Amino acid sequence: MNAPVPILMYHSIAHEPTLETRQLSVAPGAFAEQLELLGERGFTPLSTSGLAAIWRTPGRALPARPVLITFDDGYEGVHRHALPVLAKHGFASTLFVSTGWLRGAHDTGGGLDVMLDWDQVRQLAAAGTEIGGHSHTHPQLDQLADDELWFELLRCREIVTDELGTRPTSFAYPYGYSSRRVRRTVRGAGFAQSLAVGNGLARRAQGPFALQRVTVRRSTGIEEFERLVEGRAIARNFARDRAHTKGYAVVRRARQARRKATRTRV
Repeated sequence: MNAPVPILMYHSIAHEPTLETRQLSVAPGAFAEQLELLGERGFTPLSTSGLAAIWRTPGRALPARPVLITFDDGYEGVHRHALPVLAKHGFASTLFVSTGWLRGAHDTGGGLDVMLDWDQVRQLAAAGTEIGGHSHTHPQLDQLADDELWFELLRCREIVTDELGTRPTSFAYPYGYSSRRVRRTVRGAGFAQSLAVGNGLARRAQGPFALQRVTVRRSTGIEEFERLVEGRAIARNFARDRAHTKGYAVVRRARQARRKATRTRV
């Protein structure tokens, strides 16, 4: 029941991604090959809320070889390229949408490539994909003032609820950044669980608002992908990412302190 679980973090699935999304995009053929491997190895994909429900229920066991397939932001390729492959295997997944990036009435123009529209999101939901929140405009949430943070969370929740008719219960932090204040606010906004990045396996002990994921990139070959889902050599694969994240965290904390000091003086 307490075994670690690989949570895979995808972004764009595209043949020709934009420069901004290329590093974190995955080619459609590679994505199909990766899901084929999951099926061949006997993995059982769960939704984010599904995993959380198991870990919240005393005595309830995980299925054989659990894994989560998650997508961030809301790129159109998730519908065009990922949905047919998910349907072929009957795999559950979770899509975390930045509501202000999707095409339609709420579009703020921030999308980095062709984004989903709400009809496509509804089709994904109808096919069994859990739709979660990913903020409204995809900011670094831990850098926001309290009122801005509440707006990003509540606006996202409100739009998803209005468009789909069901309230989202899962959330993913943009850029993976959070803090105790952000996690507390996410919970207060009505989300029951949320995902970070961390590039490690998810464990129940991390708590429902700080579950770690592993990044799948365009450069992730099938052998590396197999190691990731098997939980092997993850620390070595992402050593550079962790060093960069720790260094950038210091910079972001300094920026946040300066902003707080400026607001105090004003």
